[in-house]
Amino acid sequence: MRYFAVVASAVMMLLLGGCRGSKTNRISAQMAYEGVSSYCHSEFDWSPAQENPQIMYVALADSTDAEYKLVFRSYTGALTYFHVDKETGSTRMVEFVPALNLETEAGTINLRDYLK
Repeated sequence: MRYFAVVASAVMMLLLGGCRGSKTNRISAQMAYEGVSSYCHSEFDWSPAQENPQIMYVALADSTDAEYKLVFRSYTGALTYFHVDKETGSTRMVEFVPALNLETEAGTINLRDYLK
């Protein structure tokens, strides 16, 4: 039973970015969320969401061994996907407009520039 508790704790630490101080300085899920949220709050007007916060948000959408995928939803319904490289923090952005079924590359940022 104790073995299970130790393994579960280790898994949770990895999933929640508890190894932030590791030698590789990998981006954790929490760091990815904080950086993308910081970027979105500095680049987009959030005033339409003051009365209805659900119309704009940032959320973790997916994760692989190499990257995190986060999504920003604008009040217009457009989605911006952020593909964050776990090793470097290099982040590729892809905008998707569901109403038009239109997807475009939107540039890149260094996520580390938006971490406090």
